[in-house]
Amino acid sequence: MKKKAFRSKVKEEMKAAQQEVKRCLREAKDTYRRKVEQKLERNNMREVWNGVKTITGHNIKKNTVGGTVEMANELNNFFNRFDQPTIHTPSPSFSPSLLLQSHLTTLLPPSHPPLHDTMTPPFFNHLPHNFSQSSPSVTVDQVTRELRKLRPSKAAGPDEVCPRMLKACATELGEPLQRVFNLSLRLGRVPVLWKTSCIVPVPKKNRPNELNDFRPVALTSHLMKTLERLFLNLLRPQVQHAQDTLQFAYKAGVGVEDAILYLLHRAYSHLDGGKGSVRILFLDFSSAFNTIQPGLLQEKLNRMEVDPCLVAWITDYLTNRPQYVRLKDITSGTVVSSTGAPQGTVLSPLLFTLYTSDFSYNSELCHIQKYADDTAIMGCIWDDQDAEYRGLVRDFVAWSHSNHLQLNTLKTKELVVDFGRSREGPVPIKIEGEEVEVVTKYKYLGLWMDNKLDWSCNTGHLYKKAQGRLYFLRRLRSFNICRKLLRMFYESVVAGVLLFAVVCWGSGTAKKDTSRLEKLIRKAGSVVGMKLDTLVSVAEKRTLKKLLDIMDNAGHPLHTAINKQKSLFSERLLLPKMRTNRLKNSFVPHAIRLYNSSLEGRGRRTRRTTEGGTPKL
Repeated sequence: MKKKAFRSKVKEEMKAAQQEVKRCLREAKDTYRRKVEQKLERNNMREVWNGVKTITGHNIKKNTVGGTVEMANELNNFFNRFDQPTIHTPSPSFSPSLLLQSHLTTLLPPSHPPLHDTMTPPFFNHLPHNFSQSSPSVTVDQVTRELRKLRPSKAAGPDEVCPRMLKACATELGEPLQRVFNLSLRLGRVPVLWKTSCIVPVPKKNRPNELNDFRPVALTSHLMKTLERLFLNLLRPQVQHAQDTLQFAYKAGVGVEDAILYLLHRAYSHLDGGKGSVRILFLDFSSAFNTIQPGLLQEKLNRMEVDPCLVAWITDYLTNRPQYVRLKDITSGTVVSSTGAPQGTVLSPLLFTLYTSDFSYNSELCHIQKYADDTAIMGCIWDDQDAEYRGLVRDFVAWSHSNHLQLNTLKTKELVVDFGRSREGPVPIKIEGEEVEVVTKYKYLGLWMDNKLDWSCNTGHLYKKAQGRLYFLRRLRSFNICRKLLRMFYESVVAGVLLFAVVCWGSGTAKKDTSRLEKLIRKAGSVVGMKLDTLVSVAEKRTLKKLLDIMDNAGHPLHTAINKQKSLFSERLLLPKMRTNRLKNSFVPHAIRLYNSSLEGRGRRTRRTTEGGTPKL
């Protein structure tokens, strides 16, 4: 109608056609809005989120790689470069049926009859009776509960078993899978098909140029993932005593913010003394999880006094893992045998933390802290005396070589914080004969740190990223979506970026940077149609909550430092001696001031309610 009116060159027809187009657009938007809001009323959050992303255009593009079988084999050999010489199968491509025979055969001891003689109903009745009755086991309820937690939308693994079927039949599959899982734990064997990994190369860059620009993400069997989650519950209680106290990953009540806070508290406390500097070395490993050596890990677990059945199971889990690379065009590479825990598996993070737990160091001037494979070595330097710091770096490099962990010297950076007047820079650190680059800023665990510790660089990145996401919020508003959905989208998409780790930098940010971020929050509030919490209020709430969590967690690295500030006569916390504003505005002093203010406010409310013998509002 619009094109026809345009050709006729009649203004009245063109105007009427344009109004009709606008009316149809309004109706279509209103229909889609009601559809999304109805899903919200039914509490179908997944469909709601998909609808919101469709409206805003906030869909995440799936970067898949296409290619040939030769390229798949080349990537497979590259991802397996840390292992022993690869063993290729005769078949040019992978088929799950090749490993079906070994699916249950690997569970049977050598003296057991062949597999074809055991596929009758009394299969489990013919098992040997020399198993230890005290070996770890799982119950039917635990297996059923884990099966019900599976996500139906996830892709099937190499065994082609769909998670939707496992979740729908959780009650029926609970008992047979429980018997198979317990058999696997008692024998210390893992079925080959369950260990098989389909490696999906995910580009690290928009335009990858070399093999190292791809991240290998493993797609494994959902039955294997279920068994791994159950295995975690058995392993964690036995290894808690042996974990590194400065390992902040995969521990209850500790996370990214705690790792950054501990690093900053050590730095601010040292720099407050004057005439000192701080050197932080951020180390990077090449494919850390894949380089785990089963033999070394077995020795370390034995020293931790872990159950022998669990140790045997882990050793078999890490060895002889068939893997193949699949590209976009359904191109499957040759199957090779590898060791280690590939990225994407459930057990790999915890196994790596146990693998690196035997190297720890924490003295008055130097310490090493870890967050999974992100490792940082910090040295507090007085009068250029950095012998302890260099010795710690040298010992860690030697330990990495002895444990077959390969350091990526190109991605290893050093950040030097020195407020002295000396213009001469520090002598650079050398690793494997190569000098480590000294940078002025570094992104550590998602937070930008610079050599001035003024957070201007971090707030600039946050403002730019949050401002870009504010467009999606305005786009959602154009559909007249209800305020509840707008608020939910703001909290998850905009505030999730803008207020990331605000506990670490909220109190030390300059006033101009704080005003800049507050202005962005007010803009988001005008779009949502309600007043949103300010940056200062959110930072204070989270800071006070973090302080209370640290005080309640005796295993937190900052627990001792905060407990030392407790008053002997009251519930208050005493402020430490401080000389510079950097330390005064850091987390610990700021949190103590908020804590004392909350105690005073609580005391005033208590006195007000007891005056005159009657409560007063």
